[in-house]
Amino acid sequence: MILQSIEPVVIAALFAAMVVLCIIIFGSRRKVGELKRVSAEIHQEERNVFDFLHGLGAAFSEGVPAGELHRLIVEGAQNTLKADGGALYLADRSGKQLLPAFLSKGCPPLVVLPPHLQSEGGVENQEKAIESFVRLQSVRVGEGFLGKACDWSEPRFLRRRGDLPEELTHQDLGSLVMGPLVYRQKLLGVLALARGEGKNPFSDAKIELFKAIAEQSAFALFNQAIHLTAGEKHALDHDIQIAGEIQKILLPADAPDVEGFEISGLNLPARTLSGDYFDYLAVDDDHVGIAIADVSGKGVPAALIMAMCRSALRSQAPGKLSPSAVLQAVNRQLYPDMKEDMFISMAYVVLNRRSGAALLARAGHDAPLLFRRKEVAVECLNPKGMAVGIDSGGVFDRLCSDFPFTLECGDMLLLYTDGLTEALDSSGIEFGVQRLRDALLANADEGATRTLQRLSQSVKDFAGNQPQHDDITLIALRKL
Repeated sequence: MILQSIEPVVIAALFAAMVVLCIIIFGSRRKVGELKRVSAEIHQEERNVFDFLHGLGAAFSEGVPAGELHRLIVEGAQNTLKADGGALYLADRSGKQLLPAFLSKGCPPLVVLPPHLQSEGGVENQEKAIESFVRLQSVRVGEGFLGKACDWSEPRFLRRRGDLPEELTHQDLGSLVMGPLVYRQKLLGVLALARGEGKNPFSDAKIELFKAIAEQSAFALFNQAIHLTAGEKHALDHDIQIAGEIQKILLPADAPDVEGFEISGLNLPARTLSGDYFDYLAVDDDHVGIAIADVSGKGVPAALIMAMCRSALRSQAPGKLSPSAVLQAVNRQLYPDMKEDMFISMAYVVLNRRSGAALLARAGHDAPLLFRRKEVAVECLNPKGMAVGIDSGGVFDRLCSDFPFTLECGDMLLLYTDGLTEALDSSGIEFGVQRLRDALLANADEGATRTLQRLSQSVKDFAGNQPQHDDITLIALRKL
């Protein structure tokens, strides 16, 4: 009897235990299933992040264009966080404006649309008009919805209507994750990912993932900017190198063979391109012209003016025995094309091959030095004159005149640019005209070519390790 009464209780207990066990097993299976789902999502996110990083790495190794890198950043971030669309805005060179770099399809406008775009005829026309407006609309840093994100210390999620500007919620913008792209304290731009209105908002768990994406994107953009700058500099250096080689062709390779005279020229540019110029010109059968010039400034602008000066001088010199008339014509020709802050100092000598008589005209250039063999002395030839390009002709023509002199046996005329006399030593002291006179006096008997070599070496020894800050040009004319 007792056993019979116990059986139902045991059965009921076993049944209850079975039910509890089934519930536990079912719950465990649900938890396992949930864990598997979460694990699969984590693995998928890991794969997405890996694909994102791999895409950025491949972009550098393959040297993709900037636009392709921008697309990789936006679409990679969009796929990783499962956004409907994304936008990348980059800071301009001034750092004051954000310019749209890449806007994916499906990304709601992140700038306020003007009212007229809301009423464009037809859905297709309206979408095209909005897309065109957004792709051309810049944003001022610190102003507006996007501009203020530049001042954030870290990315933010904007999921509620109160988080978003009301005017943007009417543009099918539901939720947003956005943050500045900063590398080494330099603002590079803003990255934003959006989901449309009515879609599930971004979860808080995604914020760390977005931070990692933003950091890697900023690093990629910074490095690409460095590579682009380096590439541009390399291309510019290459172009300047070629320009320097072309400019050397414009200078005479050899001095003219003038019986009874020795002529030598030397050009030592401070940079690849020089603003100094010298030339030998055929005037007629009995006369030869010797010119030296120095364009104000350095680099490409000075080199271009130098080329203009060469062309003008060569067009005016033939047949004209008056050097001042040549310089006056050159000034009239160049003046209209000269900028206010640029000018050319020149000295031009016309030498009679047979007699040794010469005429000098000076246009604001350093006064030539004349070594007299008989007196063993150095004269300074200093006729009046103003630089080319300062005056249209009235004052220039009045000041510029011919200065006559004659070269006797052993005499040497030295033309030079101020890069020589203004060379500095380590104490900031200039080489100066007096040291040049002394060096000419000590070396003139060595001949024109040797004298120029000795003078250039004297300047190098004087300057020591100081860099050459200006072009140096020398011409020596010696009567044998």
